[in-house]
Amino acid sequence: MHKTRLALLIMAAGALAACGESSTLQVSDGTGPSPKLPEPNKTLIPTVNIAPAIGWPAGAKPKAAAGTQVGAFAEGLDHPRWLYVLPNGDVLVAETNAPPKPDDSKGIRGWVMEKVMGRAGAGVPSPNRITLLRDADHDGVAETRTVFLENLNSPFGMTLVGNDLYVADSDKLLRFPYQPGETAIKAQGTKVIDLPGGPLNHHWTKNVVASKDGSTLYVSVGSNSNVGENGLEAEQGRAAIWEVDRASGKQRIFASGLRNPNGMAWEPQSGKLWTAVNERDEIGSDLVPDYITSVKDGGFYGWPFSYYGQHVDVRVTPQDPDLVAKAIAPDYAVGPHTASLGLTFAEGNTLPAQFAHGAFIGQHGSWNRKPHSGYKVIFVPFAEGKPNGAPVDVLTGFLNSDEKAMGRPVGVVIDQQGGLLVADDVGNKVWRVSSAK
Repeated sequence: MHKTRLALLIMAAGALAACGESSTLQVSDGTGPSPKLPEPNKTLIPTVNIAPAIGWPAGAKPKAAAGTQVGAFAEGLDHPRWLYVLPNGDVLVAETNAPPKPDDSKGIRGWVMEKVMGRAGAGVPSPNRITLLRDADHDGVAETRTVFLENLNSPFGMTLVGNDLYVADSDKLLRFPYQPGETAIKAQGTKVIDLPGGPLNHHWTKNVVASKDGSTLYVSVGSNSNVGENGLEAEQGRAAIWEVDRASGKQRIFASGLRNPNGMAWEPQSGKLWTAVNERDEIGSDLVPDYITSVKDGGFYGWPFSYYGQHVDVRVTPQDPDLVAKAIAPDYAVGPHTASLGLTFAEGNTLPAQFAHGAFIGQHGSWNRKPHSGYKVIFVPFAEGKPNGAPVDVLTGFLNSDEKAMGRPVGVVIDQQGGLLVADDVGNKVWRVSSAK
């Protein structure tokens, strides 16, 4: 690279990281069923406020909510992002990071964002494996660790139906044979369907859950851009949840307009599918709140044309007024730029009574907000199948006094003993929250 161009790029990276606006509202203002939505504040240079990833000092850990305690269920992992609990209590953890996606870092902006995001701990190669953790003596610490599946392509979501284990890679849905109690699968996976991937694979994480009867799979696919700036042709099949018939492999779009849906779970009282969604960036520290929402069959949730129902995003051209008129406002905001990824319902947990009914949410943390938001695990109480009240902090303290990230929570799940497991992809641990003794 020519020295002059390199110098300009470095200067651009420094300017990008140093500039931008700041929030005028509290995170709580962008939380709940009716969040405040100020006017967009689009700046020439987007706000970039990365919390550099440093990992946990020896002996340090997050702060747990009153009445609970937290300890390391497993340590020394390699970028653990997503969790799944098998029927026998074994815990699967996807150790994973982004696949190669060369077209996503083209141009000065792409180059700068790649370097800046690397500071957040996301710049390491993907381990491309799923590891099995076993806590046979039920003491809250996994004493057995084995490579369960390897040579995958940035795996993320996992779900078991009968003896079929489904894994959502970054570009395909795979099926593997599973026998209860085994600690490794050596059989080759069978491709069920292709998923949108390729050299431009902006939101690469794909999740999968099964319907209660096991006949249908639901796969989440994030958008290929922030707000369609790569062209809507690059968004085919994206920003959506797919429905896949397990027997035939036939698929259809179940819901769309969901910029980056990650966590999916079935709400136990209503039986409805819920998802946690990352909303768009670069229109201000207070916009747009991430959210959790029930998902309607055939529902359209606005992206990229509008946000939070029918608030038009003027950056998107051409617009689609007919689709905007159909856009559904989500059920519950969980704060702007919190990067809310993990979602699991409280069913089966043995934490204090205040956590009996509701949803646990892993908030990976902001890069496009001053001051930071997220970097914690929260609980949203539910009643009669709907959010009911303000969120409660479950795990905090992932940022140190210098605003550096010792950890970043991602996937959350209830284990067989009723504890809450939290994947920490910067701390390289799985934390376990339980009732205080």
